[in-house]
Amino acid sequence: MTAAQNDLTPVEPTGERPGRQRNWAFLVFGVILVGAFGFIIVRGLGDAALFFYNADEAVERREDLGERRFRLQGRVVPDTVTDDISDDGTLLTVFSVSHNEVEVEVAHRGDPPELFKPGIPVVLEGSWEGETFESSRMLVKHEEVYQEDNPDRVEEYDPAP
Repeated sequence: MTAAQNDLTPVEPTGERPGRQRNWAFLVFGVILVGAFGFIIVRGLGDAALFFYNADEAVERREDLGERRFRLQGRVVPDTVTDDISDDGTLLTVFSVSHNEVEVEVAHRGDPPELFKPGIPVVLEGSWEGETFESSRMLVKHEEVYQEDNPDRVEEYDPAP
């Protein structure tokens, strides 16, 4: 045995255990991972919780809906589409949608999708602002696909010449 091996002099403790810093890194990583997963779940459930109403149903439930966000479905009424610039400088597309002979005036903020045109079914996300539905998100469906998936949601619409 050497003298170094026989030295039994006590060593001053540093207060840190080996591997302790690594445990903190795993804990921080775990908290971040759980937080991100929770955010994704809450966001997904929030989108799924938005109610979906046809134009006639939304008008019927206007008081109950108040200023709550929901999705509105209808067919764009021909000769109602106009573009304007809002007070804050964004594009404002004003038009009407209808379902079961009930029309709703819509004010959509932002650029409408490329396929947006009169006579096509749209799904709008927004809320009531008085008598007008204020939309911030618009989905346009390819008509034949939408009708195949939802034959009872959109009636045939034959715009008057």
